[in-house]
Amino acid sequence: MIVRSPPQPPAPKADRADSIKEVEVASLIGTGREVVLLHRGERYRLRVTANGKLILTK
Repeated sequence: MIVRSPPQPPAPKADRADSIKEVEVASLIGTGREVVLLHRGERYRLRVTANGKLILTK
């Protein structure tokens, strides 16, 4: 005879504030308007537009 335990409820999801790191763009860019980010050997350019929007390009 096989005895099975009752199904367990799913583990609670981590609070978003605990799992996602927040970084101020100014701390990356400084006084300029763009910064180059390196990810897995690739270069990405993060730029602040004249309207204050962000553009990420490869």
